[in-house]
Amino acid sequence: MSAEFPIRLTQEAADRLARLLAKDVREGVFVRIGVKGGGCSGMEYLLRLDTRPIEGDLADEQLGIPLRCDPKSARYLRGSTLTYTGNLIGGGFRFDNPNAARRCGCGTSFTPKREAGA
Repeated sequence: MSAEFPIRLTQEAADRLARLLAKDVREGVFVRIGVKGGGCSGMEYLLRLDTRPIEGDLADEQLGIPLRCDPKSARYLRGSTLTYTGNLIGGGFRFDNPNAARRCGCGTSFTPKREAGA
């Protein structure tokens, strides 16, 4: 993991992402991680397969998974861990984010701590 990349993947998350990447036939596909305004708590997590790098992106490869994150999102995600569980209830990808003051019940959005966006 690069020192500046904001998120660490668990092995379970990397395994699941590898399966998703293997199904995508596009050239140069990577995993984009970020945040955007919205959701029930103010900021919504973003996790998608992408092929279009954006100038200024932070890039990393962890456990064989190519990752990108924009610098603005990185401020809100610094120190986070992306996990995955296959549980039937509450399963899927989950962000464990130390910059979240609170998160919604479904875990897809959060309210950032005041200092996270500074």
